[in-house]
Amino acid sequence: MRDSNLSMSIDAQQLRAIFETAVDCLIIIDSHGMISKINPAGAKLFGYEIDELLDQNVSLLMPTPHSNKHDAYLQKYHKTGEAKIIGVGRDIVGKKKDGTLFPCSLSVNEFHMQSKKCFAGIIHDLTIRKEHEEKIMELNRQLEEKVEIKRKDLSAAVKELLETNTRLENEIKERKKIEAALRNNELEIRKALEREKELNDLKTNFVSMASHEFRTPLSTIMSSTSLIEQHLKNGTIEKTGRHFERVMFSVNHLTEILDDILSLTKLAEGKIPSRPERFMIHKFCKEFIDMHKGLLKPDQKLVKEIPNTDHEVFLDKKLLNHILLNLFSNAIKYSKDNGKILCIMKVVDNQLFIQVVDEGVGIPFSEQKHLFTRFFRGSNVINVQGTGLGLNIVCEYLEVMNGTIDFESIENEGTTFTVKIPLEQK
Repeated sequence: MRDSNLSMSIDAQQLRAIFETAVDCLIIIDSHGMISKINPAGAKLFGYEIDELLDQNVSLLMPTPHSNKHDAYLQKYHKTGEAKIIGVGRDIVGKKKDGTLFPCSLSVNEFHMQSKKCFAGIIHDLTIRKEHEEKIMELNRQLEEKVEIKRKDLSAAVKELLETNTRLENEIKERKKIEAALRNNELEIRKALEREKELNDLKTNFVSMASHEFRTPLSTIMSSTSLIEQHLKNGTIEKTGRHFERVMFSVNHLTEILDDILSLTKLAEGKIPSRPERFMIHKFCKEFIDMHKGLLKPDQKLVKEIPNTDHEVFLDKKLLNHILLNLFSNAIKYSKDNGKILCIMKVVDNQLFIQVVDEGVGIPFSEQKHLFTRFFRGSNVINVQGTGLGLNIVCEYLEVMNGTIDFESIENEGTTFTVKIPLEQK
């Protein structure tokens, strides 16, 4: 008997320790709604001392109108046995001592102690979770606004491209008039026909590229935002991160396509002049690589060869950044996951010398003559995202900067691009 009493004493001590150290509010009320016990975490949550709450009606911790109706709820339960919250968890609003309201979850269970009916409640503060939910909703709203802005930019770009397409059609009509005038000159007629075919191919390639490259990221955005909305409704906030990443990746991809198309239009209209400025080239190159090495695929290795001695140059930093980004991202995109990418940057004979070497898929020999042609995509990279505009725009930018670009490539072994730019620009 003594051993039994000792065991019960130990059990009581353990229960008391659990009650006193629990991080959530644990509260016990009697059948009249009076607080008979509350743990330290509960008193602290509501801003009271424990003694201030004992023998007080639990409605003290509720905002109106619930506080006014609580006794009626208990009386109805005693008479009918109908329970709305007993045995079922629900979200409610609590009221602190200073009148502050806060969201919380409540679960209540009935038990008997010394033949008296009592109720035990567990209250968990939801303030931080609600704040996170509101932040996610705000981020979602901001993201929707950004997507809408990009959609408008895309509409404007498409409109401008359609106008360009109209001008191309007018050129074709003019070319046909010239063909009629040169009917007796077979060589000129043949050249005109080849030009017409080239323009038609250009238009076909653009429509095909735009249809594919725009549809894929837009479809991803639509499906991901729908899934985000569903997760928010279900309260599974932690599952939205991957979908946010997919949306941001697609928005960035759309931005890259728009930038390429807008750059192409500006170059065609002669609206991209060279704006050189003085800066330290090796510092710029190191910062560029450090900023963009996060683009590397899993297990890809980056080897950079940049001398410690710096040089001041007078170049268009914006155009140089675009050239480097295109070559660097292409090397990453067309290389395998565990491939090595070598970046060499140095000053030789008053020229900036840049080499980007990869161990990627390479360029088929028969197609290398078309590499810098607008909309060209190699037959071995059809399944890789791209517009076929990047290297064409790089050539245009290098022409503005009086630079040159050369390459060597072996299919399935890799490609080396070499860029040379005079250090002083006019």
